[in-house]
Amino acid sequence: MNTKKVWANFSVQDLERTTKFYKQLGFKQNGESAQLTSFFFGDDNFIIHFFLKKVLEAGMGGNIIDTKTGNEIIFTLSAESKEEVDKWEEEVRQAGGTIIAKADEARDGYSGFVFADPDGHRFNVFCM
Repeated sequence: MNTKKVWANFSVQDLERTTKFYKQLGFKQNGESAQLTSFFFGDDNFIIHFFLKKVLEAGMGGNIIDTKTGNEIIFTLSAESKEEVDKWEEEVRQAGGTIIAKADEARDGYSGFVFADPDGHRFNVFCM
């Protein structure tokens, strides 16, 4: 099997809120419709589609995890420096995200923090 592209699909409650959140963080929008909003992440333009929950559940044929009570997956977003990690933390907070684990400096100069978007999808911002 040879695939040319891989992307992620997340469920959200409010497309407008999701679009505003990711635009405020500076991500480039890939597109939108009445069912989804989509953004590019990173230099490789990894795509995450944010579908309305009822649409994604229908397509998956079942319930989607409640991100308030469980974890699904965590994507790591690369930062260039401790200062950039700190800046991201403040921008996420201002955009309405929830800081799950505050920025800290780990061993050997690594630094990072964990946040959740307004629908509870988790990301790790990390520099090494």
